[in-house]
Amino acid sequence: MKPPLALDTSPEIEARQIEGWRRMAPPEKAHLIVALSQAARDLALAGIRHRYPQASPREQFLRLAMLTIGRDLARRAYPEIDDLGL
Repeated sequence: MKPPLALDTSPEIEARQIEGWRRMAPPEKAHLIVALSQAARDLALAGIRHRYPQASPREQFLRLAMLTIGRDLARRAYPEIDDLGL
């Protein structure tokens, strides 16, 4: 028996959810994934704004980059991170 996708969902409801995903057309699935990804990004950015209320929009972007792609890759992509002392 495989583990559940979510511990707070009954196996019956989870099975219905999986069946609903299987019935979705590829464009519907793509739209759902894009919307969920955007929601996660928006929540992460809201957290950054809450923790660093004085940060400029550019600093917020750089902090989000460090959070989403990792500090090392973000520093290689955006060398100004070192100049800001982030």
